[in-house]
Amino acid sequence: MDVTQLEPTCSVHLILPETQINKRFNTCFSVETDKNHRQRLSRPNTNQSSRASPNPKRHRDNVTNSVMEDKRLNDLLRWSIENSDATRNDAASGQASSTNPSTNLTPEVMSALMGGPSDADLMKASMDIISAPLGDGVSLSDKLVAFDNFEQLIENLDNANNMSNLGLWSPLLHQLHSDEADLRKMAAWCIGTAVQNNQQTQERLLAVGGLPTLVAMALDTQNKEDVRRKAVYALSSACRNYQPAMDVCSEELTKAGHLTNAIDAADMEAVDKVMNALREKAQAA
Repeated sequence: MDVTQLEPTCSVHLILPETQINKRFNTCFSVETDKNHRQRLSRPNTNQSSRASPNPKRHRDNVTNSVMEDKRLNDLLRWSIENSDATRNDAASGQASSTNPSTNLTPEVMSALMGGPSDADLMKASMDIISAPLGDGVSLSDKLVAFDNFEQLIENLDNANNMSNLGLWSPLLHQLHSDEADLRKMAAWCIGTAVQNNQQTQERLLAVGGLPTLVAMALDTQNKEDVRRKAVYALSSACRNYQPAMDVCSEELTKAGHLTNAIDAADMEAVDKVMNALREKAQAA
């Protein structure tokens, strides 16, 4: 059947999965980049549990192939139309269909129909790339793209909460000690996004001992300003409205001679004062 010549009376409703349309995971985050821009694949925010994030505006690349150029999607459309026709004809004749549709439902078509890799799959694959040794088929640019996609995924509250189940906290915190400043910065950024307005992940960050490392990053004059500011962002997200984290942060700052009094985590003005002071120190360095 030529799907371009359908009669107006034929109505077929398909929900084409986003992950298949943009094929963003076809080759583990293979994206086109140039020397001036680091691009990442866009992922529309459709989940009600997603959170607004104060992240700066980032470049999002457009998909390079239209939907009708994807043979598997064409096969899926054709298969759906043929099955719709068969179902309608069977209902009219009162007989069950004795033949299969002419278009085979291949595994590729089934993958498109079922939605492709899950967010959990994408998160684990991102972390695999982030954790891979440099020079082992993975470049710094690859790691930054994977980090960017990971950060976008954990803007979703459920995905952030799932980090613990997937065992992603330890490898993420390990990146805070990377020799590459950009990787340390991205790790702090992802931590800040994961724990923002989320007590479950705030508790997890405290449990895995990430706060002292972030305080040290924020105060380390050997770090670039952008790295230190991302560490402050992570601390700010971790401490707001969560007193145990604020207590640890205050203790670490006091040890370093930067704070002498306790801070109420629910007092936004007081928390802002502490975090702004850290940002000013980073800027002045």
